[in-house]
Amino acid sequence: MASSPTDLAPKGPLPPPAGGVADWLAGLIATLGAIVLDHVAGIGDVTLFALRTIGWIFVRRQRRDVLLPAFYQIGVLSLPVVALTGLFIGMVLAVQSYAQFKALGLETRLGSVINLSLVRELGPVLAATMLAGRVGSAMAAELGTMRVTEQIDALESMGANPLYYLVVPRFLGCLILIPTLTVMADFMGVLGGYLYSNLVLNIDYHHYWNNSREYVDAFDFLMGIFKSLFFGAAIALVSCHHGFHSEPGAEGVGRAATNAFVHSFVLILVLDLFLGMWLNNVHDFFRPEGPRRLL
Repeated sequence: MASSPTDLAPKGPLPPPAGGVADWLAGLIATLGAIVLDHVAGIGDVTLFALRTIGWIFVRRQRRDVLLPAFYQIGVLSLPVVALTGLFIGMVLAVQSYAQFKALGLETRLGSVINLSLVRELGPVLAATMLAGRVGSAMAAELGTMRVTEQIDALESMGANPLYYLVVPRFLGCLILIPTLTVMADFMGVLGGYLYSNLVLNIDYHHYWNNSREYVDAFDFLMGIFKSLFFGAAIALVSCHHGFHSEPGAEGVGRAATNAFVHSFVLILVLDLFLGMWLNNVHDFFRPEGPRRLL
């Protein structure tokens, strides 16, 4: 007698194919392991690149005809965009903070929060972001083009060290000039916040500046300058590293420029977090009376 379809159906749930789950887990672990190893190798490569670059600063004196063009490109040409952005950032802070301060009856203390936010956080991060977008991407694209067109290989074949001639001047330019850009961003931000508060919001200038002087001290200003040094060094090293290791072709150069800005910006935020935590602890240690309060 022929068997019915119900008699041929398997009893109970179907077992997984032999080795299917195990192979999938093994493939997943291998993929994750490869990603972790690539990131660890990348961090190690950037660290060695940074150590070699810093070492050349002390090994040989830099030539003025190499440093001055790099300083001009990095510092002088970045001043207008940093100043303009800082001016409007100060105005935006005044616009966004006024309603909350007015609800508490603290309109005259608006200058304290604007200026404190600028000199401690927004000024350094703003200057570093503009530097990464304007200078970092350009450095990565320039060095990437030199790598693709074998100009870096030509330098090596002539016995010249590419790090000394190409990376060190850019590193010193970012490291030395970013404090100046930070001061410009702070100044224009403070000016923009004051102009909007005084001319548009009709806040008395005496109370505005008196409260600013009471809640913003020299440590806040130096804190922003100190953080900017780390930002400038990170931008130069990350951007030059991406340019030096650019992939062939126009697409590789474009990807190097994009990755240089993205990675520099993420690193700026990470450094800002940890440096801010450490500097706040230092400030509290030397100021035992406790943090300043607006109320």
